[in-house]
Amino acid sequence: MLRWRLVLGALLIAALVGLAVWDHRTAPPGVWVTWPALSLLTLAATQELLALFAARELKPLAWPLYGVNLALVAVNWLPIVAPQAKSFQLDSSILAAAVLWLFLGEMRRYERPGVVMERLACGWLIVGYVGVLFAFLAKLRLLQGGAVGIPALLSLVLIVKLGDTGAYTLGRLFGKHKLAPVLSPGKTLEGAAGGLLAACFGGWLSGAWLFPMLTSNTGPIGPMAHGRWLLYGLIVGLAGTFGDLAESLIKRDVGRKDSSAWMPGFGGVLDVMDSIMFAAPVAYWCWSCGLAGP
Repeated sequence: MLRWRLVLGALLIAALVGLAVWDHRTAPPGVWVTWPALSLLTLAATQELLALFAARELKPLAWPLYGVNLALVAVNWLPIVAPQAKSFQLDSSILAAAVLWLFLGEMRRYERPGVVMERLACGWLIVGYVGVLFAFLAKLRLLQGGAVGIPALLSLVLIVKLGDTGAYTLGRLFGKHKLAPVLSPGKTLEGAAGGLLAACFGGWLSGAWLFPMLTSNTGPIGPMAHGRWLLYGLIVGLAGTFGDLAESLIKRDVGRKDSSAWMPGFGGVLDVMDSIMFAAPVAYWCWSCGLAGP
């Protein structure tokens, strides 16, 4: 199983790098690669979360959730594909439409008391966990009109996945003290510390190598910039750790080990993307406030 995980992991990384290079060289930014890829991941993640809830006999109305989550991702590209279209807080409008849509759907299929509130709550969790968090991946791709979007996205993936690798490796070698013994018994404090150190290294790599390679900013970075990138790696890595625990919370509550069996050895889309999704808004805020970037 470990060999299979290594082979599949290498193939996934190679595919990601290839898609990123392709996206970086095409215009308009993200339209032909990132948008379709995020849309497919959004559909898959929505389906997986619906299936997890179904294991607890919680079945929110599915089709509005697919539509709302896709719209939350797609609306980020509206100024690019239709610059003449007027913007009027479209994200908020989509969320408001989701409220109406979910309530109207529950009114239509109402049969008995005792299940409506749970189904509405599950629907909103799916919108927030999948639609909103994937929308931040789109926002990250379109930072500064897309000029720094690929470095920003790749830095997020680099930091989070190095953190995952560091946590797994040091946890296996030195782990003794449980991080969350009830929620996720396999995780240790030693592993978490190793993951954060690896994430800091990923932040430094992003500033010293990744960002200059993919932008025109080719000059050496100074001590202050090194510190900013290290702090960026620490913050994003910490968010990724909580993202892993967040999905564990859902799976533990419904009695499932993986979100699906789509990728043997890895689980489902949520199992692969959980830490990246959770860290996406944090990475976006770091880039927006100038902690990461030029």
